[in-house]
Amino acid sequence: MEEGGEFRCWDELIPDALGLIFKNLSLQEILTVIPRVCKSWNRAIMGPYCWQEIDIKEWSLQCQPEQLDRMLKMLITRSCGSLRKLCVSGLPNEPLLSFIADHSASLQTLHLPMSEISDSMVEQVAGRLSTISFLDLSYCKNIGARALEAIGKHCKLLVGLKRVMHPLEVADKISQNDEAHAIATTMPKLKHLEMAYLLITTGGLLEILLNCRELEFLDVRGCWDVKLDEKFLKEKCPGLKVLGPLIVDCYERNYWDDFSDCSDSSGYLAWDFVAGELYDGEISDGVWDDEERFGGLELSFYEGFGEDVAFGWPQSP
Repeated sequence: MEEGGEFRCWDELIPDALGLIFKNLSLQEILTVIPRVCKSWNRAIMGPYCWQEIDIKEWSLQCQPEQLDRMLKMLITRSCGSLRKLCVSGLPNEPLLSFIADHSASLQTLHLPMSEISDSMVEQVAGRLSTISFLDLSYCKNIGARALEAIGKHCKLLVGLKRVMHPLEVADKISQNDEAHAIATTMPKLKHLEMAYLLITTGGLLEILLNCRELEFLDVRGCWDVKLDEKFLKEKCPGLKVLGPLIVDCYERNYWDDFSDCSDSSGYLAWDFVAGELYDGEISDGVWDDEERFGGLELSFYEGFGEDVAFGWPQSP
């Protein structure tokens, strides 16, 4: 509250502050509700203030490839080179990975689980991902040691790697010790490493432990061929916390079991992708200057944009 008892208007907040507030809302609300409130809020959404961290991992699991392509390109473009964190599941094609790499000058954290990317594409773009410090390549079944080696050689700031697989995805492989070797020889600064259910042996793990001396956390759940010597760990890796290998748990609910919860009742599933078509540009002054429409804020949200009902949102009570 300002001096004199008057409230400060929300539309007078600086865009940076608005961006911090809007990050607490859902993607659907940020892209389709917030821009309709006022011009300053619309400008904040159109600028980089809300898109330094982009997390569409849940939404991307339930959309079509072409929708994901358009959404990612729109949001990354809006970040204007300030993107620091990107989380997306099931990247559908390799050109999209190249697009991400072209706009990753400030990118530090990259989550790409279940993506359709190959060793050759990762080798091509790794040089443009040099600022990455944490990388998630879990369930990416089309990549292997070549991709990890390229990442290790070019991403010298990497301290966290997540390379978790589903047991069924590695059933046709004999060994993945080549991946362990790539990690050991190119990622010496790793502090956090998750490689649950990889087909590695005790020898492969020892190579990692002897070369990655800064490791603080290691996840080897389901790596059944690994036999850990507690005496060796205490002597050589006194500060290392190890999870596994002989742990029976509910496997990675956040990626697999939760798929069964997706249904037509999901808000994101009903939403479909419309944001790029409706609000990928400045909203004209006429929308805000219409006194009758702007006079009732609730009316402008619901009846004023009646097409929203078609996307599964409730009508005005």
